[in-house]
Amino acid sequence: MSAYVIVDIEITDPVGYEDYRKLAYPVIAAYGGRYIVRGGATESLEGDWKLTRLVIVEFESMARAKEWYNSIEYRPALEVSRKCAKRNLIVVEGLPT
Repeated sequence: MSAYVIVDIEITDPVGYEDYRKLAYPVIAAYGGRYIVRGGATESLEGDWKLTRLVIVEFESMARAKEWYNSIEYRPALEVSRKCAKRNLIVVEGLPT
């Protein structure tokens, strides 16, 4: 069953965030991740969720998404992101295909 990493992100250092992108993208791809949403306009239709930037990445399974997030390869990108952004990140299972 597919799983989706959903990130609500506020970039506090755009220059530093470019370093995160360079480090993260190859690792996400190596773990089979595929971007579904990366930025773009958002509009809240209900509730008071104030998004700055939304990112959604699809993985083949919840286990694979967690392997990526906890991997040694992703650790350098994760450390950079913590210095240049504020994030809320979840992983959720999708519907069976």
